[in-house]
Amino acid sequence: MKNVAILGAKGFIGKNTYDFLNNEEKYNVIAVTRDNLDLLDEREVEKFFERQNIDIVIHCANQGGTRKSQNTNIDVVKNNLKMFFNVERCIKNDMKMINFGSGAQYDKTRDLKRVREEEFDILIPKDDYGYSKYVMSKYIRNRSNKKGIVYNPIIFGMYGIGEDYTYRFISNAIIKNILKMPIEINQNVIFDYLFIDDYKRILKRILEEDWLEREFNVTPSESVELYQLAECINQIGMHKSDIVIKNNGLNYQYTGDNSRLMNLLGGKFEFTPYQVAIEQMYKYYYDNKDFLDLDSVKKDLLMQYCSTKDGK
Repeated sequence: MKNVAILGAKGFIGKNTYDFLNNEEKYNVIAVTRDNLDLLDEREVEKFFERQNIDIVIHCANQGGTRKSQNTNIDVVKNNLKMFFNVERCIKNDMKMINFGSGAQYDKTRDLKRVREEEFDILIPKDDYGYSKYVMSKYIRNRSNKKGIVYNPIIFGMYGIGEDYTYRFISNAIIKNILKMPIEINQNVIFDYLFIDDYKRILKRILEEDWLEREFNVTPSESVELYQLAECINQIGMHKSDIVIKNNGLNYQYTGDNSRLMNLLGGKFEFTPYQVAIEQMYKYYYDNKDFLDLDSVKKDLLMQYCSTKDGK
């Protein structure tokens, strides 16, 4: 049985990862949160690895990169890099670490149209979150003589049950439809959304196999517009919400080429269609609507932080 430490086990990806692997008999899963380990404390991290016989580290902890982190005093670059290097330096020869990259590392101040891994470093990201992911990627790409294996799956967008529905577009729009509210889009955009269940299936392959490639875009084969997602929700729901697009045109495209990933998967991976995934999510939120923070969804205070292509 392999010991797996999941760092950031309270977040959307971390919690889903914990629940998924905890049901696999071959893994002993250790949930790491800020309540039981300060990843910014170098000595605490060292002690953790000295105490635990860890085989695999899944690093889901990070700061920044969301609308909810706007207008905070967090030093995103310093904290993200400190957490990463505090952990990476503890990786030994027989260990495997999975760190999560972001499409932001390609620099989001331009159209990312099916961007390939080879296009990394054309521009240095201008935002703090993207820059921190850029530095991690730069390091991972050049650590061939270091101990252990570090993978850097690059995620553009992920969705599913458990995401923060108070502002994440798909779940937020589903709940607005249930409440018979308009679905508002600040500006339409073409996006790559990875369904959380597909992530789990890909993660399982990374854990069980030895891939030569250390970095790869983890994106679905089909990109989608926010407007199309809103229409899909209307088709599934019992109410037809008005779809309000506040600004004309398309925002910067945010999609990645998944050819490298598909080669690693043997070209036989089938991604969950958006409609199938949204049907599952719609049923969940409808059945649990009495337990949701509906007031936050109605107020939608974080909509103000959705930027447009011209910076409005």
